[in-house]
Amino acid sequence: MVDPHLKVAIDVLWVLLPAMIANATATLPKGRGPPMDFGRVWKRDGRRVLGTSKTWSGFWFGTLFAVPFGLLEAYLILIAPPNLAIVPSYGPTVLAAVPLVVLLSAGAMTGDALGSFVKRRLGRESGARTLLLDQLPFVLLPIAIGLLVYPSVFVATFFSLEALAWVLIYTLGLHAAFNYVGYWAGLKKVPW
Repeated sequence: MVDPHLKVAIDVLWVLLPAMIANATATLPKGRGPPMDFGRVWKRDGRRVLGTSKTWSGFWFGTLFAVPFGLLEAYLILIAPPNLAIVPSYGPTVLAAVPLVVLLSAGAMTGDALGSFVKRRLGRESGARTLLLDQLPFVLLPIAIGLLVYPSVFVATFFSLEALAWVLIYTLGLHAAFNYVGYWAGLKKVPW
């Protein structure tokens, strides 16, 4: 039997892993390709809708890179002996898990773009450090949608204060670590 507090920490990491992989790998195309806002300006404030750092190549690369990892998670939990199946299942089959994994992966990229949209409205330039808006939207959007669409996984995983604390710990800590590594490797212009 797994300690209940450890199980919460493992469950949160397990479910967030595809979103974290998507977000971490979106910088690999190095900004090549058209920006997601196609250079458009928001009429109300005259600023770019998303900015130069959000590209379609990053969106699709992050999403498509993360999906196989999520499907691997779905497969591993399906083949695990019952006494080792301690994390949430994404569905009765790997094929049935595809929509949930796509939600986590593409939802992370959409949440990240939404964070950039809010940053532009606040007058923050693309690449400017903005605490919480740089880290949380990429996990909060897929969690919010998942609570509605896949409550058996998301409510069971995230509906406690302890789980929300782990979301913050993982997101703030791992996001900072991945960004620093990306900056050090020359994949990001800034270390945040």
